[in-house]
Amino acid sequence: MGKRILVPLLCASMLSFTTANVLAASDSAKTTIQKIQEATDKQVVTQHQIKLNGKTFKYSATAGNLIIKDDDNKPSASVFYVAYTKKSDDKKSRPVTFIFNGGPGSSSLWLHMGSFGPKRVKTTNAAPTPTAPYTLLDNQYTLLDSTDLVFIDAFDTGLTRALSEQDSDKDKGKGDAPDVAKKFWGVDQDVDGFARFITRYVTVNERWNSPKFLMGESYGTIRAPALANKLQESGMAMNGVVLISSILNYAADAPGLDREFVGLLPTFASIAYYHDKLPNKPAQLEPFLNDVREFAEGDYARALAQGQNLSAQEQQQVAERLHQFTGLSVKYLEHANLRVGQSQFRKELLRDEEMTVGRYDGRFTSIDKNSIGERPDTDASDTAPSPAFVAMFNDYLTTSLNYHADEPYRVFSLQAFRNWDWSHKLPNSNRKSQVPFVVDDLGNAMRINPYLHVFSANGYYDLATPFHATEYDLAHMQLPESRQKNLQIAYYPSGHMLYLNPEALVTLHKDLEAFYQTVLAK
Repeated sequence: MGKRILVPLLCASMLSFTTANVLAASDSAKTTIQKIQEATDKQVVTQHQIKLNGKTFKYSATAGNLIIKDDDNKPSASVFYVAYTKKSDDKKSRPVTFIFNGGPGSSSLWLHMGSFGPKRVKTTNAAPTPTAPYTLLDNQYTLLDSTDLVFIDAFDTGLTRALSEQDSDKDKGKGDAPDVAKKFWGVDQDVDGFARFITRYVTVNERWNSPKFLMGESYGTIRAPALANKLQESGMAMNGVVLISSILNYAADAPGLDREFVGLLPTFASIAYYHDKLPNKPAQLEPFLNDVREFAEGDYARALAQGQNLSAQEQQQVAERLHQFTGLSVKYLEHANLRVGQSQFRKELLRDEEMTVGRYDGRFTSIDKNSIGERPDTDASDTAPSPAFVAMFNDYLTTSLNYHADEPYRVFSLQAFRNWDWSHKLPNSNRKSQVPFVVDDLGNAMRINPYLHVFSANGYYDLATPFHATEYDLAHMQLPESRQKNLQIAYYPSGHMLYLNPEALVTLHKDLEAFYQTVLAK
Protein backbone atom coordinates (compact mmCIF):
# COMPACT_ATOMS: atom_id res chain seq x y z
CA MET A 1 0.00 0.00 0.00
CA GLY A 2 2.79 2.31 0.89
CA LYS A 3 4.56 1.61 -2.35
CA ARG A 4 1.39 2.15 -4.37
CA ILE A 5 0.98 5.56 -2.81
CA LEU A 6 4.70 6.45 -3.08
CA VAL A 7 5.05 5.88 -6.81
CA PRO A 8 2.31 8.28 -7.94
CA LEU A 9 3.49 10.81 -5.40
CA LEU A 10 7.01 10.67 -6.85
CA CYS A 11 5.67 10.92 -10.39
CA ALA A 12 3.55 13.89 -9.45
CA SER A 13 6.54 15.48 -7.77
CA MET A 14 8.75 14.89 -10.79
CA LEU A 15 6.07 16.20 -13.11
CA SER A 16 5.66 19.29 -10.98
CA PHE A 17 9.44 19.82 -10.88
CA THR A 18 9.80 19.33 -14.66
CA THR A 19 6.90 21.64 -15.39
CA ALA A 20 8.42 24.29 -13.14
CA ASN A 21 11.76 23.98 -14.94
CA VAL A 22 10.13 24.27 -18.35
CA LEU A 23 8.20 27.34 -17.25
CA ALA A 24 11.31 28.85 -15.68
CA ALA A 25 13.35 28.17 -18.84
CA SER A 26 10.58 29.66 -20.93
CA ASP A 27 10.44 32.75 -18.74
CA SER A 28 14.24 33.01 -18.87
CA ALA A 29 14.23 32.73 -22.66
CA LYS A 30 11.51 35.39 -22.89
CA THR A 31 13.51 37.63 -20.59
CA THR A 32 16.66 37.11 -22.68
CA ILE A 33 14.80 37.87 -25.91
CA GLN A 34 13.22 40.95 -24.36
CA LYS A 35 16.59 42.21 -23.13
CA ILE A 36 18.10 41.79 -26.57
CA GLN A 37 15.18 43.46 -28.29
CA GLU A 38 15.47 46.33 -25.83
CA ALA A 39 19.27 46.59 -26.12
CA THR A 40 20.22 50.20 -26.59
CA ASP A 41 23.25 52.31 -27.20
CA LYS A 42 24.98 53.79 -24.21
CA GLN A 43 27.36 56.75 -24.19
CA VAL A 44 29.09 58.69 -21.46
CA VAL A 45 30.61 61.96 -22.69
CA THR A 46 33.24 63.85 -20.72
CA GLN A 47 35.12 67.05 -21.54
CA HIS A 48 38.91 67.41 -21.38
CA GLN A 49 41.78 69.57 -22.55
CA ILE A 50 45.41 69.03 -23.46
CA LYS A 51 48.36 71.28 -24.21
CA LEU A 52 50.30 70.42 -27.38
CA ASN A 53 53.10 72.44 -28.94
CA GLY A 54 52.38 75.31 -26.59
CA LYS A 55 48.68 75.43 -27.46
CA THR A 56 45.80 74.20 -25.33
CA PHE A 57 42.75 72.72 -27.00
CA LYS A 58 39.59 71.05 -25.75
CA TYR A 59 38.29 67.66 -26.78
CA SER A 60 35.41 65.33 -25.96
CA ALA A 61 35.78 61.71 -24.88
CA THR A 62 32.85 59.36 -25.53
CA ALA A 63 32.98 55.96 -23.86
CA GLY A 64 30.14 53.61 -24.64
CA ASN A 65 28.66 51.00 -26.89
CA LEU A 66 26.75 50.84 -30.14
CA ILE A 67 24.34 48.04 -30.99
CA ILE A 68 24.95 46.40 -34.36
CA LYS A 69 22.35 44.26 -36.13
CA ASP A 70 22.44 41.20 -38.36
CA ASP A 71 20.94 40.77 -41.83
CA ASP A 72 17.53 40.16 -40.25
CA ASN A 73 17.74 43.51 -38.47
CA LYS A 74 18.07 41.80 -35.08
CA PRO A 75 20.59 43.06 -32.49
CA SER A 76 23.71 40.88 -32.75
CA ALA A 77 26.34 42.63 -30.61
CA SER A 78 27.03 45.51 -28.28
CA VAL A 79 30.36 46.99 -29.37
CA PHE A 80 32.38 49.01 -26.86
CA TYR A 81 34.48 51.96 -28.02
CA VAL A 82 36.12 55.13 -26.79
CA ALA A 83 36.07 58.07 -29.20
CA TYR A 84 38.10 61.27 -28.88
CA THR A 85 36.80 64.15 -30.94
CA LYS A 86 38.06 67.68 -31.33
CA LYS A 87 35.58 70.43 -32.07
CA SER A 88 35.78 71.49 -35.70
CA ASP A 89 34.15 74.29 -37.65
CA ASP A 90 33.61 71.80 -40.46
CA LYS A 91 32.94 68.26 -39.19
CA LYS A 92 32.97 66.97 -42.76
CA SER A 93 36.61 67.91 -43.28
CA ARG A 94 37.73 66.52 -39.92
CA PRO A 95 39.24 63.01 -40.38
CA VAL A 96 38.24 60.06 -38.20
CA THR A 97 40.49 57.06 -37.55
CA PHE A 98 39.22 53.67 -36.35
CA ILE A 99 41.86 51.92 -34.23
CA PHE A 100 42.16 48.35 -32.99
CA ASN A 101 44.67 45.83 -31.69
CA GLY A 102 44.89 42.19 -32.68
CA GLY A 103 45.28 38.82 -31.02
CA PRO A 104 42.91 37.57 -32.27
CA GLY A 105 41.18 38.02 -28.96
CA SER A 106 42.84 41.21 -27.79
CA SER A 107 41.17 44.39 -26.62
CA SER A 108 42.51 47.73 -27.83
CA LEU A 109 43.86 49.08 -24.56
CA TRP A 110 47.48 48.75 -25.80
CA LEU A 111 47.19 51.24 -28.65
CA HIS A 112 44.70 53.25 -26.59
CA MET A 113 47.00 53.79 -23.62
CA GLY A 114 50.40 53.58 -25.27
CA SER A 115 50.36 55.21 -28.67
CA PHE A 116 48.12 57.99 -29.98
CA GLY A 117 45.33 58.61 -27.48
CA PRO A 118 45.41 61.82 -25.42
CA LYS A 119 46.71 59.87 -22.40
CA ARG A 120 49.74 57.58 -22.24
CA VAL A 121 50.95 55.13 -19.62
CA LYS A 122 54.51 55.77 -18.50
CA THR A 123 56.57 52.59 -18.85
CA THR A 124 60.26 51.72 -18.64
CA ASN A 125 61.98 51.40 -22.01
CA ALA A 126 63.23 47.84 -22.71
CA ALA A 127 62.97 46.85 -19.03
CA PRO A 128 60.27 45.92 -16.48
CA THR A 129 58.09 48.82 -15.32
CA PRO A 130 58.05 49.24 -11.51
CA THR A 131 54.86 48.24 -9.73
CA ALA A 132 52.01 50.57 -8.71
CA PRO A 133 51.43 53.41 -8.35
CA TYR A 134 51.75 53.95 -12.08
CA THR A 135 51.77 57.26 -13.94
CA LEU A 136 49.39 58.47 -16.64
CA LEU A 137 50.77 61.27 -18.80
CA ASP A 138 49.25 63.81 -21.14
CA ASN A 139 50.37 62.29 -24.42
CA GLN A 140 52.41 64.81 -26.41
CA TYR A 141 52.37 62.35 -29.31
CA THR A 142 48.62 61.97 -29.64
CA LEU A 143 47.24 62.15 -33.17
CA LEU A 144 44.19 64.07 -31.97
CA ASP A 145 45.62 67.18 -33.57
CA SER A 146 45.37 65.46 -36.97
CA THR A 147 42.31 63.23 -36.65
CA ASP A 148 39.49 62.16 -34.38
CA LEU A 149 40.24 58.76 -32.81
CA VAL A 150 37.88 55.81 -32.23
CA PHE A 151 39.36 52.88 -30.29
CA ILE A 152 37.30 49.71 -30.79
CA ASP A 153 37.32 46.52 -28.72
CA ALA A 154 36.99 43.29 -30.71
CA PHE A 155 34.20 40.81 -30.01
CA ASP A 156 34.30 39.23 -26.53
CA THR A 157 37.13 41.56 -25.51
CA GLY A 158 37.03 44.72 -23.43
CA LEU A 159 33.32 45.37 -22.92
CA THR A 160 32.20 44.23 -26.38
CA ARG A 161 29.71 41.37 -26.16
CA ALA A 162 27.67 39.39 -28.67
CA LEU A 163 23.89 39.33 -28.30
CA SER A 164 21.72 36.34 -29.08
CA GLU A 165 18.36 34.85 -28.26
CA GLN A 166 20.28 31.74 -27.23
CA ASP A 167 21.40 31.23 -23.65
CA SER A 168 25.01 32.41 -23.63
CA ASP A 169 25.68 30.52 -20.39
CA LYS A 170 24.62 27.09 -21.59
CA ASP A 171 28.11 25.91 -22.53
CA LYS A 172 30.01 27.41 -19.63
CA GLY A 173 32.15 24.90 -17.79
CA LYS A 174 32.16 22.48 -20.73
CA GLY A 175 35.43 23.69 -22.22
CA ASP A 176 33.64 25.09 -25.26
CA ALA A 177 32.64 28.60 -26.26
CA PRO A 178 28.99 29.67 -26.20
CA ASP A 179 27.34 29.85 -29.61
CA VAL A 180 26.40 33.45 -28.94
CA ALA A 181 30.05 34.52 -29.15
CA LYS A 182 31.28 32.08 -31.80
CA LYS A 183 29.46 33.86 -34.58
CA PHE A 184 32.11 36.61 -34.53
CA TRP A 185 35.16 34.42 -33.93
CA GLY A 186 36.77 34.11 -37.33
CA VAL A 187 38.68 36.15 -39.90
CA ASP A 188 35.67 36.97 -42.05
CA GLN A 189 33.13 36.98 -39.21
CA ASP A 190 35.25 39.50 -37.29
CA VAL A 191 35.64 41.74 -40.34
CA ASP A 192 31.89 41.66 -40.96
CA GLY A 193 31.21 42.72 -37.37
CA PHE A 194 33.73 45.57 -37.51
CA ALA A 195 32.27 46.74 -40.83
CA ARG A 196 28.79 46.87 -39.28
CA PHE A 197 30.11 48.86 -36.31
CA ILE A 198 31.98 51.41 -38.43
CA THR A 199 28.95 51.84 -40.71
CA ARG A 200 26.75 52.39 -37.67
CA TYR A 201 29.22 54.81 -36.07
CA VAL A 202 29.53 57.06 -39.11
CA THR A 203 25.75 57.03 -39.51
CA VAL A 204 24.95 57.87 -35.88
CA ASN A 205 27.65 60.54 -35.69
CA GLU A 206 27.06 62.01 -39.18
CA ARG A 207 30.57 61.21 -40.40
CA TRP A 208 29.80 59.69 -43.80
CA ASN A 209 31.49 62.58 -45.57
CA SER A 210 34.53 62.72 -43.27
CA PRO A 211 37.93 61.41 -44.44
CA LYS A 212 38.33 57.93 -42.93
CA PHE A 213 41.35 55.90 -41.83
CA LEU A 214 41.89 52.45 -40.36
CA MET A 215 44.75 51.68 -37.98
CA GLY A 216 45.54 48.13 -36.86
CA GLU A 217 48.33 46.53 -34.88
CA SER A 218 49.52 42.89 -35.07
CA TYR A 219 46.50 40.69 -35.98
CA GLY A 220 44.80 44.04 -36.48
CA THR A 221 46.83 44.18 -39.71
CA ILE A 222 44.93 41.09 -40.88
CA ARG A 223 41.67 42.84 -40.02
CA ALA A 224 42.50 46.25 -41.55
CA PRO A 225 43.18 45.19 -45.19
CA ALA A 226 40.18 42.85 -45.32
CA LEU A 227 38.04 45.50 -43.63
CA ALA A 228 39.15 48.26 -46.01
CA ASN A 229 38.28 46.02 -48.96
CA LYS A 230 34.89 45.02 -47.51
CA LEU A 231 33.88 48.57 -46.63
CA GLN A 232 34.93 49.74 -50.07
CA GLU A 233 32.76 47.05 -51.68
CA SER A 234 29.79 48.40 -49.71
CA GLY A 235 30.44 51.99 -50.82
CA MET A 236 32.65 53.34 -48.02
CA ALA A 237 36.12 54.09 -49.39
CA MET A 238 38.99 54.63 -46.97
CA ASN A 239 41.47 57.48 -47.35
CA GLY A 240 44.25 55.64 -45.56
CA VAL A 241 45.27 52.46 -43.77
CA VAL A 242 47.99 52.35 -41.10
CA LEU A 243 49.57 48.96 -40.42
CA ILE A 244 51.62 48.66 -37.22
CA SER A 245 53.74 45.52 -36.79
CA SER A 246 52.20 43.64 -39.68
CA ILE A 247 51.40 40.03 -40.37
CA LEU A 248 49.62 39.73 -43.71
CA ASN A 249 50.20 36.06 -44.55
CA TYR A 250 49.93 33.26 -41.99
CA ALA A 251 50.98 30.67 -44.58
CA ALA A 252 54.61 31.85 -44.63
CA ASP A 253 55.58 29.57 -41.73
CA ALA A 254 53.80 26.48 -43.03
CA PRO A 255 55.74 23.24 -42.39
CA GLY A 256 58.11 22.37 -45.20
CA LEU A 257 58.42 25.94 -46.45
CA ASP A 258 61.54 28.01 -45.83
CA ARG A 259 60.13 31.50 -46.33
CA GLU A 260 59.78 31.91 -42.55
CA PHE A 261 63.56 31.65 -42.01
CA VAL A 262 64.34 34.11 -44.79
CA GLY A 263 61.88 36.61 -43.28
CA LEU A 264 63.32 36.22 -39.77
CA LEU A 265 67.00 36.68 -40.59
CA PRO A 266 67.13 40.51 -40.73
CA THR A 267 65.33 40.68 -37.35
CA PHE A 268 67.80 38.18 -35.87
CA ALA A 269 70.58 40.44 -37.12
CA SER A 270 68.96 43.55 -35.58
CA ILE A 271 68.62 41.92 -32.16
CA ALA A 272 72.16 40.50 -32.25
CA TYR A 273 73.35 43.99 -33.18
CA TYR A 274 71.47 45.51 -30.22
CA HIS A 275 72.96 43.02 -27.73
CA ASP A 276 76.52 43.34 -29.14
CA LYS A 277 76.66 39.70 -30.20
CA LEU A 278 77.97 40.19 -33.73
CA PRO A 279 81.57 39.04 -34.35
CA ASN A 280 82.34 42.23 -36.29
CA LYS A 281 79.69 44.75 -35.31
CA PRO A 282 79.30 47.45 -37.97
CA ALA A 283 79.05 51.13 -37.07
CA GLN A 284 75.44 51.57 -38.27
CA LEU A 285 72.45 49.26 -38.27
CA GLU A 286 70.61 50.27 -41.46
CA PRO A 287 73.46 49.72 -43.99
CA PHE A 288 74.26 46.43 -42.26
CA LEU A 289 70.63 45.29 -42.67
CA ASN A 290 70.81 45.94 -46.41
CA ASP A 291 73.63 43.37 -46.58
CA VAL A 292 71.57 40.95 -44.48
CA ARG A 293 68.55 41.35 -46.77
CA GLU A 294 70.67 40.69 -49.84
CA PHE A 295 72.17 37.55 -48.31
CA ALA A 296 68.77 36.36 -47.04
CA GLU A 297 67.11 36.61 -50.45
CA GLY A 298 70.21 35.37 -52.29
CA ASP A 299 72.66 32.76 -51.03
CA TYR A 300 70.63 31.86 -47.95
CA ALA A 301 67.32 31.35 -49.79
CA ARG A 302 69.06 29.31 -52.50
CA ALA A 303 70.77 27.13 -49.90
CA LEU A 304 67.49 26.45 -48.09
CA ALA A 305 65.80 25.64 -51.38
CA GLN A 306 68.23 22.77 -51.94
CA GLY A 307 67.07 21.04 -48.77
CA GLN A 308 68.94 17.80 -48.08
CA ASN A 309 70.79 18.11 -51.38
CA LEU A 310 72.93 20.94 -50.03
CA SER A 311 76.52 19.72 -49.75
CA ALA A 312 78.37 19.75 -46.42
CA GLN A 313 80.81 22.30 -47.78
CA GLU A 314 78.04 24.63 -48.91
CA GLN A 315 76.29 24.23 -45.58
CA GLN A 316 79.41 25.23 -43.69
CA GLN A 317 79.95 28.28 -45.91
CA VAL A 318 76.38 29.47 -45.36
CA ALA A 319 76.62 28.74 -41.62
CA GLU A 320 79.72 30.92 -41.37
CA ARG A 321 77.89 33.79 -43.07
CA LEU A 322 74.91 33.29 -40.77
CA HIS A 323 77.26 33.42 -37.80
CA GLN A 324 78.45 36.86 -38.94
CA PHE A 325 74.84 38.07 -39.18
CA THR A 326 73.31 36.47 -36.07
CA GLY A 327 76.08 35.85 -33.54
CA LEU A 328 74.99 32.21 -33.23
CA SER A 329 77.81 29.67 -33.41
CA VAL A 330 78.62 27.91 -36.66
CA LYS A 331 78.21 24.52 -35.00
CA TYR A 332 74.75 25.45 -33.64
CA LEU A 333 73.67 26.65 -37.08
CA GLU A 334 74.90 23.46 -38.71
CA HIS A 335 73.08 21.33 -36.14
CA ALA A 336 69.92 23.34 -36.96
CA ASN A 337 70.36 22.64 -40.69
CA LEU A 338 70.58 26.43 -41.13
CA ARG A 339 66.96 26.77 -39.96
CA VAL A 340 66.56 28.56 -36.62
CA GLY A 341 63.07 29.46 -35.41
CA GLN A 342 62.24 32.54 -33.37
CA SER A 343 61.92 30.63 -30.08
CA GLN A 344 65.25 28.87 -30.64
CA PHE A 345 66.97 32.16 -31.39
CA ARG A 346 65.48 33.77 -28.28
CA LYS A 347 66.90 31.00 -26.12
CA GLU A 348 70.30 30.67 -27.81
CA LEU A 349 71.51 34.23 -28.38
CA LEU A 350 72.21 35.02 -24.69
CA ARG A 351 72.47 31.46 -23.39
CA ASP A 352 76.01 32.04 -22.11
CA GLU A 353 74.66 34.89 -19.98
CA GLU A 354 71.74 32.71 -18.81
CA MET A 355 69.20 35.09 -20.30
CA THR A 356 66.66 34.99 -23.12
CA VAL A 357 65.38 37.76 -25.39
CA GLY A 358 61.76 38.83 -25.93
CA ARG A 359 59.53 37.70 -28.77
CA TYR A 360 57.56 40.95 -29.08
CA ASP A 361 60.66 43.05 -28.47
CA GLY A 362 64.14 41.52 -28.62
CA ARG A 363 65.58 44.35 -26.51
CA PHE A 364 63.89 42.90 -23.41
CA THR A 365 65.60 40.06 -21.55
CA SER A 366 64.26 37.35 -19.21
CA ILE A 367 65.76 34.82 -16.81
CA ASP A 368 64.56 31.23 -17.18
CA LYS A 369 64.49 28.52 -14.55
CA ASN A 370 67.61 27.12 -16.20
CA SER A 371 69.67 27.83 -19.30
CA ILE A 372 69.19 24.47 -21.00
CA GLY A 373 66.36 23.63 -23.36
CA GLU A 374 65.24 24.96 -26.70
CA ARG A 375 62.60 27.57 -25.85
CA PRO A 376 62.24 30.38 -23.27
CA ASP A 377 59.92 30.04 -20.29
CA THR A 378 58.54 33.57 -20.47
CA ASP A 379 58.62 36.73 -22.55
CA ALA A 380 59.58 39.89 -20.67
CA SER A 381 58.49 42.07 -23.59
CA ASP A 382 54.97 40.85 -22.79
CA THR A 383 55.04 40.60 -18.99
CA ALA A 384 57.10 43.73 -18.25
CA PRO A 385 54.67 46.45 -19.47
CA SER A 386 51.32 44.65 -19.14
CA PRO A 387 50.43 45.35 -15.47
CA ALA A 388 50.88 49.09 -15.94
CA PHE A 389 48.63 49.13 -19.03
CA VAL A 390 45.89 47.03 -17.43
CA ALA A 391 45.85 48.90 -14.12
CA MET A 392 45.91 52.37 -15.61
CA PHE A 393 43.23 51.69 -18.20
CA ASN A 394 40.82 50.32 -15.61
CA ASP A 395 41.49 53.33 -13.38
CA TYR A 396 41.22 55.78 -16.29
CA LEU A 397 37.94 54.27 -17.52
CA THR A 398 36.14 54.91 -14.24
CA THR A 399 37.84 58.04 -12.90
CA SER A 400 38.47 60.10 -16.05
CA LEU A 401 35.93 58.75 -18.53
CA ASN A 402 33.30 58.18 -15.82
CA TYR A 403 32.28 54.86 -17.40
CA HIS A 404 31.15 52.22 -14.92
CA ALA A 405 30.56 48.76 -16.33
CA ASP A 406 28.59 45.87 -14.85
CA GLU A 407 31.40 43.41 -15.55
CA PRO A 408 35.21 43.45 -15.66
CA TYR A 409 37.03 44.79 -18.68
CA ARG A 410 38.30 41.74 -20.60
CA VAL A 411 41.88 42.42 -21.73
CA PHE A 412 42.16 39.19 -23.73
CA SER A 413 39.70 36.46 -24.70
CA LEU A 414 41.42 33.11 -24.68
CA GLN A 415 38.13 31.51 -25.75
CA ALA A 416 38.08 33.62 -28.89
CA PHE A 417 41.65 32.68 -29.76
CA ARG A 418 41.11 28.96 -29.17
CA ASN A 419 37.90 28.85 -31.21
CA TRP A 420 38.98 31.13 -34.06
CA ASP A 421 38.00 30.25 -37.62
CA TRP A 422 41.19 31.02 -39.55
CA SER A 423 39.80 30.54 -43.06
CA HIS A 424 39.37 33.59 -45.27
CA LYS A 425 37.46 34.15 -48.50
CA LEU A 426 39.83 35.58 -51.08
CA PRO A 427 38.69 38.73 -52.91
CA ASN A 428 37.22 38.33 -56.40
CA SER A 429 37.10 34.57 -55.89
CA ASN A 430 34.94 31.78 -54.53
CA ARG A 431 38.00 30.15 -52.96
CA LYS A 432 38.94 30.25 -49.30
CA SER A 433 42.42 30.17 -47.85
CA GLN A 434 42.69 27.97 -44.76
CA VAL A 435 44.89 30.55 -43.04
CA PRO A 436 44.67 34.34 -43.27
CA PHE A 437 46.17 35.84 -46.42
CA VAL A 438 45.15 39.47 -46.88
CA VAL A 439 47.84 40.63 -49.30
CA ASP A 440 45.24 40.28 -52.06
CA ASP A 441 42.63 42.23 -50.06
CA LEU A 442 44.94 45.21 -49.63
CA GLY A 443 46.18 45.01 -53.22
CA ASN A 444 42.62 44.85 -54.53
CA ALA A 445 41.54 47.85 -52.45
CA MET A 446 44.54 49.90 -53.64
CA ARG A 447 44.08 48.96 -57.30
CA ILE A 448 40.40 49.96 -57.23
CA ASN A 449 40.86 53.12 -55.16
CA PRO A 450 43.67 55.33 -56.55
CA TYR A 451 43.41 57.59 -53.49
CA LEU A 452 43.94 54.88 -50.85
CA HIS A 453 47.28 55.34 -49.10
CA VAL A 454 48.96 52.77 -46.86
CA PHE A 455 51.57 53.37 -44.15
CA SER A 456 53.43 50.34 -42.78
CA ALA A 457 55.30 50.86 -39.48
CA ASN A 458 57.80 48.18 -38.42
CA GLY A 459 60.05 47.52 -35.42
CA TYR A 460 63.59 46.30 -36.01
CA TYR A 461 63.46 44.09 -32.90
CA ASP A 462 60.04 42.49 -33.42
CA LEU A 463 60.22 38.69 -33.78
CA ALA A 464 56.43 38.23 -33.70
CA THR A 465 55.95 40.08 -37.00
CA PRO A 466 59.40 40.36 -38.67
CA PHE A 467 59.81 43.45 -40.84
CA HIS A 468 61.42 41.64 -43.77
CA ALA A 469 58.44 39.28 -44.00
CA THR A 470 56.21 42.35 -44.25
CA GLU A 471 58.44 43.82 -46.97
CA TYR A 472 58.04 40.62 -48.97
CA ASP A 473 54.25 40.58 -48.61
CA LEU A 474 53.79 44.24 -49.50
CA ALA A 475 55.97 43.73 -52.57
CA HIS A 476 53.56 41.04 -53.80
CA MET A 477 50.31 43.03 -53.97
CA GLN A 478 50.70 43.23 -57.77
CA LEU A 479 50.39 47.02 -57.80
CA PRO A 480 51.08 48.99 -60.97
CA GLU A 481 53.74 51.66 -60.67
CA SER A 482 51.09 54.36 -60.45
CA ARG A 483 49.77 52.80 -57.20
CA GLN A 484 53.11 51.88 -55.65
CA LYS A 485 53.71 55.51 -54.69
CA ASN A 486 50.71 55.23 -52.33
CA LEU A 487 52.63 52.75 -50.16
CA GLN A 488 55.05 53.95 -47.49
CA ILE A 489 57.18 51.65 -45.29
CA ALA A 490 59.02 52.93 -42.21
CA TYR A 491 61.23 51.37 -39.53
CA TYR A 492 61.83 52.14 -35.87
CA PRO A 493 64.33 51.07 -33.14
CA SER A 494 61.68 49.19 -31.17
CA GLY A 495 59.71 45.97 -31.05
CA HIS A 496 56.12 44.91 -31.69
CA MET A 497 54.68 47.72 -29.57
CA LEU A 498 56.66 50.47 -31.26
CA TYR A 499 55.52 53.08 -28.76
CA LEU A 500 57.27 51.40 -25.80
CA ASN A 501 60.46 53.09 -26.96
CA PRO A 502 59.97 56.87 -26.47
CA GLU A 503 62.51 57.58 -29.21
CA ALA A 504 60.52 55.48 -31.67
CA LEU A 505 57.22 57.08 -30.59
CA VAL A 506 58.56 60.56 -31.33
CA THR A 507 59.57 59.58 -34.86
CA LEU A 508 56.45 57.52 -35.51
CA HIS A 509 54.22 60.42 -34.46
CA LYS A 510 56.09 62.78 -36.77
CA ASP A 511 55.87 60.31 -39.67
CA LEU A 512 52.14 59.75 -39.20
CA GLU A 513 51.38 63.46 -38.97
CA ALA A 514 53.15 63.85 -42.32
CA PHE A 515 51.24 60.84 -43.70
CA TYR A 516 47.88 62.37 -42.77
CA GLN A 517 48.85 65.71 -44.27
CA THR A 518 49.92 64.05 -47.52
CA VAL A 519 46.77 61.95 -47.83
CA LEU A 520 44.41 64.80 -46.98
CA ALA A 521 46.12 67.12 -49.45
CA LYS A 522 45.04 64.88 -52.36
